[in-house]
Amino acid sequence: MDSGKWRHFDFWLLGAVALLTIFGITMIGSTIRGNIDLVGYDRRQLIFAVAGFVAMIAIAYVDYHLWSAINRPLYFITAGFLAVLLTTTAIFGSARWFSLAIISIQPSEFAKIVVILILAEFFARNRERIGDLRVVFNSFLMMGGLVIWIILQPNLSTSIVIIVIWFALLWVSGLRIKHLLLFAVSGAAAAVAAFPFLEQYQQDRILNFIFEDPDARHGNTYNVIQALISIGSGGWFGQGYGQGSQVQLRFLKVRWSDFIFSAMANEFGFVGVVIVILILLFVIYRCLRAARLARDTFGGLICYGVATLLAFQTVVNIGVNLKLLPATGLPLPFLSYGGSSLFSLLICIGLVQSVILRHKSLEF
Repeated sequence: MDSGKWRHFDFWLLGAVALLTIFGITMIGSTIRGNIDLVGYDRRQLIFAVAGFVAMIAIAYVDYHLWSAINRPLYFITAGFLAVLLTTTAIFGSARWFSLAIISIQPSEFAKIVVILILAEFFARNRERIGDLRVVFNSFLMMGGLVIWIILQPNLSTSIVIIVIWFALLWVSGLRIKHLLLFAVSGAAAAVAAFPFLEQYQQDRILNFIFEDPDARHGNTYNVIQALISIGSGGWFGQGYGQGSQVQLRFLKVRWSDFIFSAMANEFGFVGVVIVILILLFVIYRCLRAARLARDTFGGLICYGVATLLAFQTVVNIGVNLKLLPATGLPLPFLSYGGSSLFSLLICIGLVQSVILRHKSLEF
C-alpha cells in the first residue's frame, strides 16, 4: 500500500478506542482489588490489548478485499472450531472456551468477525438481487451455519448478536421494509416458541426479569439489584477510584465484566459514565463515517457490521445494568474483562481502518 494512504488513517478512532481500552484495564484493576482469586486479570487484559492493537495495525495495512477472497475458508475453519468446542468440558454449564496455557480463547467472539466478512461479501455480490427472497434465505443459511454451533454451547446472547448483525446488514443492503417487518415478527414468534427449549438458567434469567423478587439474596435478580444500588450510590461524581463501597466490599457481583458499567458508576458517578457512553458513541459514529466514505459496497457493509456489533453490545450491556433488559453475558465493548472479546473488537477496528485507508477521497 502507498505510504501516502496512511494520512487517511483515522487517528480519532484510534485514540477513542485506546482511551476506552486503557480505562477498562484500569477499572478491572479496581474491581479485582483484594480478591486473590482474580489476581492478574488486569495484566491478562493488558496483554490482549497490546496484541490486539498490533493486530489492528497489521489488519489496517492489509487491503480488506483480501478477506473477500479467503472468507469461505475462514468460515469453515470457524465452524470447525465451534463444532469441536462442543466436545470439550463445560465451564459454568456451557462449552465456550479453549484453554491454552494460562489463557482461554472464545471462538464465538471471532465468529462475529467472520459473519460480518462473509455476509458483507455476499450482500455486495448480490446487491442487485437483494429483493429476491432466495438470496435472503441463502444469507440466513450462511449465518445459521455458525449460529447453530453457538446455540448448542449454549450461548444464546452471542447467537442473538450475530442474528442482529445479519438483520442490520439486510436492512442497509436495501431489503424492503415489509420483508424486514415480516422477518422481525417471525423472529419474535420463534423466540417465544423456543422458550421451553432454553437451558434452565436462561429461562430463569427471563423469568426473574419479568417477575422480580426484591428480597433475593443470590442469583441474577440479586446481581441486578446490587447493580442498581451501585449506580445510585455513585451520585453525580462517584465515590472515587478504588473507593466505591459496592465495588470494594464486593456487593456488586461479576463487577469486572458483566457489571463493569455499574462499577464505573459507583466510582465515577453519573458524569463519568456519561463521558464513557459519549466516547463509545463516538467510536460507533466513526465506524458509520467509514461506511459512508467506503469506495465500494463490501467495505461499507464491513463498517456497518462493526458499528452494529458495537452499538448492540453497548445497548444490551448498559440495559442489563439498568434493569431494562434480562441479564446476559454480553460485555461492554473495550471495557469489560475478556481477552477474546477485546482482541476480536480490535480486529474489527482494524478492518474499519483498512476501509478508511482506501476510501474514495480524502476528507478534511
